[in-house]
Formats: sequence, C-alpha cells, structure tokens
Amino acid sequence: MVFRRIHVPWVVALILGGIISGPHALDLIKITPTVEFIGQIGLIFLMFMAGLETKFSSFSEFRSGLLWLSFINGAVPFFAGLGIGFLFGYGWTSSLLIGIIFISSSIAVVIPSLERHGLLQTRLGQSVVMTSIIQDIASLIILSVLLQNISPVTKIPLYLFYPLLLIALIILGLVLPKIRRLLSYQISKSKDLFQQEFRSVFLILIVTVIIFELLGLHPIIAGFFAGLVLAKSVTSSVLKDKIRTIGYGIFIPTFFIIIGTQTDIRVFFEADGSLVLISVIIIGSILSKFLSGWIGGKMVGFDSNQALLFGVSSIPQLSTTLAVVFTALALGYVDQKLITAMITLSIVTTMVSPILMALLGERIKKSISATLPQSNTNSTE
Repeated sequence: MVFRRIHVPWVVALILGGIISGPHALDLIKITPTVEFIGQIGLIFLMFMAGLETKFSSFSEFRSGLLWLSFINGAVPFFAGLGIGFLFGYGWTSSLLIGIIFISSSIAVVIPSLERHGLLQTRLGQSVVMTSIIQDIASLIILSVLLQNISPVTKIPLYLFYPLLLIALIILGLVLPKIRRLLSYQISKSKDLFQQEFRSVFLILIVTVIIFELLGLHPIIAGFFAGLVLAKSVTSSVLKDKIRTIGYGIFIPTFFIIIGTQTDIRVFFEADGSLVLISVIIIGSILSKFLSGWIGGKMVGFDSNQALLFGVSSIPQLSTTLAVVFTALALGYVDQKLITAMITLSIVTTMVSPILMALLGERIKKSISATLPQSNTNSTE
C-alpha cells in the first residue's frame, strides 16, 4: 500500500519487499522448501501467462521491415551483454546468459503505458508489442539451446530435438483444442460448482509441461510453450481471469518475493568492483536497447518522437529477465554480484521506462492531434 502511494510498480514492490524482509536485510522470513516449491510453480505460471497472451494471429500483418527491426533490437543488446560479461572476467556461459537477458523485454510494462496514451492500436504501438514478443521468444529459444548444451536433460541430439519439439507443438496445438471443447461440453451439462473448467485447463497445463520436460525442455520454457499451445483454445475472458487470479494472487507474487530474498544489497558497498559491475550492466542494457530501438525505428520510417518512444519501450526488463536469472542461479552459473546486478536492472528499467514513455506518449498524442482537421479534433475532444 505504501509503494502504491508513491507509484512504485507492483512487481517492484514485491521484489523490494523480499529484499527488505530477506536474510540479507531484516531476516524476517525464511525460504522453506515448501515456499520455494510454490515459487517454482509461480515461475512456470509466469511463463505460461506470457505464452497464453501471445497470439500468432498478430503476426499476420508483420512486415519484413519490423522483422529486421526485431533483429537489430535484439542483436545489439545481445552483443553488448556478451561484451560486458567478458570485460568483467566471466566465462562463455555466464556471458551468454547476460546477452540473453539483454535481448528480453517486458510486455507487462509496455502495454499499459501504450494503452494509457491511446497508442496501443496504432502502427507504432503494434510494432512495439510485436517486436517485444519476438525478442522474448528469441531469448527463450537461445536459452533453450544453451541449456541443452550446458545442462542437457535429454540424450536426443540437437538436430533431432528441435524438429521433434516442433512436431510436438503442432500435434498438441491440434489435439488440445478438441480436448478443451470436449471437456467444456461435458462441464456445460452441469453446474460448475467445483470450477471444473479451470481445473481442466490446469490439468492440461501440467500434462503439457510434463510432455515438454520429457522432451528435454527446461520448466520455464516448457511453461511458455504450454501457454502458446493453449492460447487458441483458452479464449473465455472469465476463464482467463480465473487463471490470472490463481497465478497472480498466490504463485507469481511468491516467486518475485523469493527473487528479492536472494538479492544481497551489501554487494553495493563491497570494494571488489561490484558497484562498477552493477552500474555498467544497467547503463549498458539501457543504452544498447534504447539506441538499437531508436535506430531501428528510424530505419522503418517512424518520425523522431516515435523512434524515441520505440527506443524507450525497449528498455524495461522484467519477467523473462528474472526467469533467466532464477534458472541460472539454480544451475550455479551466476554469482551473487551478477544476481544483484540483474535484479537491480529489472527494478531500475521497470521504473524508468514508464516515466519516459509517458512523456513521449503525450508529445506524440499532441502531434497527432495537431495534424487532424479542426472539426475532427473538436469531435475527439
């Protein structure tokens, strides 16, 4: 409630709450195996919701210019992150993880800001959303390839693994909607007193994640692909609200709080270059993503303000970033300095980007209004 009064985003408030209450600060809460298990479910739910909100139909109008923009807006930050990793003495695996994190963005931060200024349904707004989705998918695919090489959970060769994964996605995409329709038909015959429809989706989610894990995918990537597969069949807004309620009401907040408890703010005050590392990662991520977004925006024909907004909207890093950090931590490929740096990066970019988007959004809105005929402007007002 305090954070809401000072306009701190909800997720940032949860992470800060975890930092303050965790073992590295006031030590008020303990992360027991049960709590950690709930957090793991929250992580899978987080990625599942990201996949569920991804609509492939949105890509039907995706122009080649925007594909080129997505590449620029992902490649530049990737190599910036890779270079920062090598600069500070990290090996290939940790440096690649930094680069993968730099690719990712945050739809959850961007969409509300675009919607608030009436830009979501414009060409600019749709371009921002689609490139962000493509970058998140690309970062997860690259992460999947990396994990298959450094910590494989399947003996299937990579040249067979991904074709099998694609076949599984197609089969599940065809079969699951039919199962959903069959279950919905059976449920519609009786009162859904025990939330059978929601439980059926939850069961399908678990089974889908298990299938993908058996194929060798990491749980967070399996959760994302499960959301992609179910996106076409879960269309009811009421059902989606129920899924959001259980996900964002219990499991996902626990995950963000656990992320906070694993952040040691004492590294800021250590004399071993931790503050320098954190500063370079934050500045490197913001500059590389902003400049690549701005240059790409200009290349595909946006004016100066629109290109600036495109660059600013590329800055926030949240869900995918923290998912990758949590996975890297579990596998032992990041140290405490890098964890703190990445979590600080998420907090800073999640707070800064909406402010900058609000300033540019108002400017773009005024410029659009100024170009309208006077009669249209009056009717709009």
